Amino acid sequence: MSNIQKKTDVILIGAGVMSATLGSLLKELAPKWEITVFEKLASAGEESSNEWNNAGTGHAALCELNYTSEKPDGSIDISKAVNINEQFQLSRQFWSFLVNSNLIHNPQDFIKPIPHMSLVIGEKNVSFLKKRVKALSNVSLFQGMEFSDDPNKLKEWIPLIMEGRTSNEPIAATKVDSGTDVNFGALTRMLFDHLKNKNVEINYKHSIKDIKRTSDGSWEVKVHNLDNGKIEYHTAKFVFIGGGGGSLPLLQKTGIPESKHIGGFPVSGLFMVCNNPKVVAQHHAKVYGKAKLGAPPMSVPHLDTRYIGSEKALLFGPFAGFSPKFLKTGSNLDLICSVKPNNLLTMLAAGAKEMALTKYLIQQVMLSNEKRLEELREFIPNAKMEDWEIVVAGQRVQVIKDTEVGKGTLQFGTEVVSAADGSVAALLGASPGASTAVNVMLEVLERCFPQHMKEWEPKIKEMIPSYGMSLAENPDIFQEIHDSTAQTLGLGEKEPLHR
Repeated sequence: MSNIQKKTDVILIGAGVMSATLGSLLKELAPKWEITVFEKLASAGEESSNEWNNAGTGHAALCELNYTSEKPDGSIDISKAVNINEQFQLSRQFWSFLVNSNLIHNPQDFIKPIPHMSLVIGEKNVSFLKKRVKALSNVSLFQGMEFSDDPNKLKEWIPLIMEGRTSNEPIAATKVDSGTDVNFGALTRMLFDHLKNKNVEINYKHSIKDIKRTSDGSWEVKVHNLDNGKIEYHTAKFVFIGGGGGSLPLLQKTGIPESKHIGGFPVSGLFMVCNNPKVVAQHHAKVYGKAKLGAPPMSVPHLDTRYIGSEKALLFGPFAGFSPKFLKTGSNLDLICSVKPNNLLTMLAAGAKEMALTKYLIQQVMLSNEKRLEELREFIPNAKMEDWEIVVAGQRVQVIKDTEVGKGTLQFGTEVVSAADGSVAALLGASPGASTAVNVMLEVLERCFPQHMKEWEPKIKEMIPSYGMSLAENPDIFQEIHDSTAQTLGLGEKEPLHR
């Protein structure tokens, strides 16, 4: 049985939204480059990018309260919210370019308009929300944000949440109609269909066994073909590891200095999904609340209208869970095997530091369905258990690394780790993830192909007109881009709420 040996220019590991985005960008910038993709599962977008494993909010910081923090002097720091919104605008521009160029079709199959709302209860939280709106309303990116603490107005906006509410505590919400629901699974599949048409070689059911440097500085990837059991060797000058939670073990195999002193902590999620169409029809928004003390940012409770396929769905969660697997389809040994001599102290330091998080996760894992229903009733007072079922969402692996703050600091966010020579890059981390895929992949290009950026820049600006500029500082350009992408992606029309 002879081993297959092949050469290519670029290898993308993992058929998720990140590889799909990077592949699509490279095909426009360097059409002659040969790209090969390897995916362990049988099709694209089945793990972290899948619509059932991903919140699909189209994170633009319109409703996520954890992106605006209150400073000690009581003022609101909106820098992170502005930054994340800017990043989502880049995604919208790139998707619009692909639609306008006839490279992908029917954008309504992956993106739909849905109001984004923040909801808070209690005097202190209402005061925070008021300050937040005031701070954001000075920035054009957040135009059209409405605030109300009038129960009658809130009944119009969120009848399902207001019905049967007996508490006299102050309650307030903000609403932005230009929010979106993004089905990242559908988008990923669309992008891979497009890449296939561009002669990208996509290999499903191929698992990566090893990644090694060759004497000429290329990378040799040892691949197991799960269909016929054969081992294949593929070499490329550039390798991107976009395997979701599975990226860390693959990055460790490269042995690059940048892969040392990094650990990963897996967190799984559960959602409650409504199976009663009458209840689903009464709610039309993504409503984000405030995270509980000690909870990680990706466990902010939210009640989301989603479109999965053409069906309207209603999801509540996420409830955090713990599994030692790095992927839903991973192994129970993933966490243990990721601990190496070079990251052991980092991991132990994180364990000691993050006692509050550990305690929170243990409590979440122990939750009974009755307790979950109690949490749901904070959003929907009249919720009945028989209308809801529990669905296991995707695994997320939070990055643990040594920073200025100290050893073993848990990072909440998405992070690119690349070799000094730019020959290999990996994407680690979780939220806001998929929503900022275009921005993250532009960062990969800047880090790994600095020698090409000058010649590529005109094409990048054709695809993403605001590349290299701040939309927050250019309100007129923002308005123009926002309106044109809304038109291309079909985000103009609002859907009425059925009561």
